Amino acid sequence: MAFDKKLLDIVACPVCKGKLEYDKVAQKLVCKADKLAYPITEGIPVLLENRAEPLTETV
Repeated sequence: MAFDKKLLDIVACPVCKGKLEYDKVAQKLVCKADKLAYPITEGIPVLLENRAEPLTETV
């Protein structure tokens, strides 16, 4: 299932309210400022701080 690119203009990181980047391979939305990745489940981003995964690699 593809992620709607228009949604990226609307959604923001729930922690810092910053811009999120779409990681197509991992199917996640990434906040580089907070170094968190939010999963996308069945095409729907799960923007809950307790479901975010810390980024371990530098991109």
